[in-house]
Amino acid sequence: MVMMNPREMRRLMRQLKAREIDAYQVIIKARDGDYIIEDPQIMAMEFQGQKMLQIIGEMKKVEEEKEESLYSDEDVQLVMQQTGCTEEEARKALEEANGEPAEAIISLMSRR
Repeated sequence: MVMMNPREMRRLMRQLKAREIDAYQVIIKARDGDYIIEDPQIMAMEFQGQKMLQIIGEMKKVEEEKEESLYSDEDVQLVMQQTGCTEEEARKALEEANGEPAEAIISLMSRR
């Protein structure tokens, strides 16, 4: 590692138009998922017309959380058995009925 004297470092930083960005979190949206860097150290620089960011910190991959459903698979099966509808129709009816199987059945039966 090459050590620079402080005066050369300040000159280089002015030349790169470097400035620190005060941030508390960086989120990277990638094709394979999201990454989060908490309490990052960020340096913004410009060199030959190109803007660059140097981000230093601990990166963590965010695991997707599955949305909790208002209804169970048993509720879906019950609605399907009672109305003869498809699974998709049963799920939609349960969503509209806030997860109440009886309301979903009544709603589907009244549409027929």
